[in-house]
Amino acid sequence: MNRTFKTVASSDITISELMLPSHTNFSGKIHGGYILSLLDQIAFACASKFSGNYCVTASVDTVNFLKPIEVGELVTMKASVNYVGNSSMIIGIRVEAENIQTGKIKHCNSSYFTMVAKDNDGESMLVPGLILLNMNDVRRFFNCIKQIALKKERDLHEEEFDYNSNEALESLKKYNIKLEF
Repeated sequence: MNRTFKTVASSDITISELMLPSHTNFSGKIHGGYILSLLDQIAFACASKFSGNYCVTASVDTVNFLKPIEVGELVTMKASVNYVGNSSMIIGIRVEAENIQTGKIKHCNSSYFTMVAKDNDGESMLVPGLILLNMNDVRRFFNCIKQIALKKERDLHEEEFDYNSNEALESLKKYNIKLEF
């Protein structure tokens, strides 16, 4: 079977939405959960557009809330495929909020979602390969390789680390905790 390849740009999705009072949390800022919902939607759209298949969220690897979003600001999310495996894709998303009165734009969030392409029976499907056209595409791809390696290292640490050892328990003394067992 010949594998198809697509450019990063072929996956590009942009959505914009005006932030309303109904989207706020108790402090009057836009609720992070609402932004997460929009992030999941754009990640789905981006991955589905690129793969040509239904996609599901496998993991939300990073969500950095950098600046609060205010009511009345126009939020724009830009997503693209940064990395592809066999059936998985890492979608990079940038969130910006624009004060529509002043035109000032602020970077509010960066996120990375791992999405998996599925067929009609729910089985994972092969996704197209990724054509990297410039050094920015290459940089993003390498950053995803590093992110995957760190995730594997973290998972391995979880499996192998002895939480019961005297050394591990002794190391907790430098933290703001009290052991009571």
